[in-house]
Amino acid sequence: MSKKVVTFGEIMLRLSTPGYQRFVQAERFDVTYGGGEANVAVALCNYGLQGTFVTKVPNNPIGQAAINHLRRYGVDTQYIARGGERLGIYFLETGASMRASQVIYDRAHAAIAEAGPEDFDFDRILDGAVWFHTTGITPALSDKAAALTEQALKTARAKGITTSIDLNYRKKLWSKEKAREVMTRLCQYVDVCIGNEEDAEATLGFKAKGTDVTKGELNLEGYQDVFRQMREKFGFKYIATSLRESYSASDNGWSALVYDGNEFYHTRKYEVRIVDRVGSGDSFASGFIYGLITGMDMRQAAEFGVAASALKHTIPGDMNHATLEEVLQLMKGDASGRVQR
Repeated sequence: MSKKVVTFGEIMLRLSTPGYQRFVQAERFDVTYGGGEANVAVALCNYGLQGTFVTKVPNNPIGQAAINHLRRYGVDTQYIARGGERLGIYFLETGASMRASQVIYDRAHAAIAEAGPEDFDFDRILDGAVWFHTTGITPALSDKAAALTEQALKTARAKGITTSIDLNYRKKLWSKEKAREVMTRLCQYVDVCIGNEEDAEATLGFKAKGTDVTKGELNLEGYQDVFRQMREKFGFKYIATSLRESYSASDNGWSALVYDGNEFYHTRKYEVRIVDRVGSGDSFASGFIYGLITGMDMRQAAEFGVAASALKHTIPGDMNHATLEEVLQLMKGDASGRVQR
């Protein structure tokens, strides 16, 4: 039987402009679904694990469509609650060259934001799981969602399940002050912390000095200092971050840095031409989680995660549909992109 990983968060309806059209040009939208924790569950199923996604969606055809989308990729949806007003929506305009992408949220009163403890029996949901994963997006949705996230983390910790959180700060959802208050409380129940330099500063108050991603520059020593502070405060077993060097909206450098309290490890860097960068952090998280669950050491798990997420940049939509074989092949150094016949 494959190992069970439970993720908890929001799934949203994504409406994106075709190609590289601007919102003001678009006469139709491309439809798909996504969300940080849902993306992780899909990727883990794709690699052969049992991904179980927990959320609440409205009891209407749109909520059912979101569930069906997850089921097509093998995600266990049996614990998804039904009810509430609506499914959250986000609109995406994909940028190119020096024009940045834009995201507009329409998620007020989404079903998951108004869910309560009566909707989820986390003791039963987490039974048999080896890992629990969530993100900083979920507690940002509402005080109720924050309380549920804490309940899930506490339950997982009590059952001896490894826990992880992707900090994922979203300034359109909450202030830095509120984020730091809530995330500082949640992180005491976390074993593996994932997040970039902006997330660490906004949600936990740690800042990497001398780093400016808008200039395509990284100061690894600054990250190492932040990681040491984070481990000292929270005792995380692993701390990891994807590292994006933004040359333009079309071309980025992509690597990762991980720390286990003894060693800092910087992965290989990939030069990626971007088709769709949404979900790339989730694909790194899922790859790193997969590596650790399947017995890879920290270095191997990080290399798997960064290779998986490099491939995600080439795939439209929120979710990473790169196969296990493709990720392993890229890890071996085959980045040629040659036609497979």
